[in-house]
Amino acid sequence: MADDAVLRPPVLRPGDAVMLVSPSGPTRPERVARGVELLTGWGLRPVLAPHAYARQGYLAGPDELRAADLNTAFADPSVRGVICTRGGYGAQRVVDAIDMAAVRRDPKVVAGFSDITALQFALWRGARLAGVHGPGAAWLDERTPLRSAESLHAALMTTEPVTVAAAPGAETFAVRVPGRATGTLLGGNLCLLVASLGTPDMPDLTGAVLLVEDVGEPPYKVDRMFTQLRRAGALDGLAGVAVGQFTDCADGWDTTVADVLTDRLGDLGVPVLGGLPIGHGQGQLTVGVGVPATLDADAGTLTVAPAVR
Repeated sequence: MADDAVLRPPVLRPGDAVMLVSPSGPTRPERVARGVELLTGWGLRPVLAPHAYARQGYLAGPDELRAADLNTAFADPSVRGVICTRGGYGAQRVVDAIDMAAVRRDPKVVAGFSDITALQFALWRGARLAGVHGPGAAWLDERTPLRSAESLHAALMTTEPVTVAAAPGAETFAVRVPGRATGTLLGGNLCLLVASLGTPDMPDLTGAVLLVEDVGEPPYKVDRMFTQLRRAGALDGLAGVAVGQFTDCADGWDTTVADVLTDRLGDLGVPVLGGLPIGHGQGQLTVGVGVPATLDADAGTLTVAPAVR
């Protein structure tokens, strides 16, 4: 896909307003307060969406309210960025209600991960909008320390490419197939990728570098998800695979998640790089999605173009 087909939103600048939205699960005000503190320290003006703290069971309020908050953010010309508070579950329930004309008319950077993968897939399908895969505004310093904050800041407020290196000791570090690949970085959370099969939002991964990460999924379920992707033909034509953090993905069997990833990805005939600190684990780093990337499994690096311009 030509880079000029991608809609890259403007870089955030000091003084810009960013709306904090909760398209998925309910969030915790004390964690959002820490996120507000960080964003304010960067010179941004965080604004809570009207229903950011709504709660309806495992959802952050009814579907219509979550969709309304997203559309409010996309339609308000004073809002320059949209930062999701957290993932959880529920974004897929509202993505069909997004006003894509408003997104295309005034593109804004959208940041989040986990269940927000569903939102970013929808924005990619509906507007070819590049996104930011990184921590949400419900900030937890124990998991996302200074390095994580600096990485998110760079992705939102600079136009420099980012290089992420595989981390020795990471649960997926041993997952590697040599080689170098270049393509559009697409993907995010593995569960949401699989849940998008058969929907209009499933991205065409032909020529893409696929990013995958997950949390709390035992190895056999990771096997099942990749086997489904393979059988559906979704991985045909991939350029490469960037494997992020597979956090708390162990059970009582002696087959590890790294074993499963090696088995299910190792024979695709493309470079594969594991151990990238992208996902639900400690020290999560931020990358753009929907933008060009180079995966160098020999050097152990993933270099990603900025999602903003």
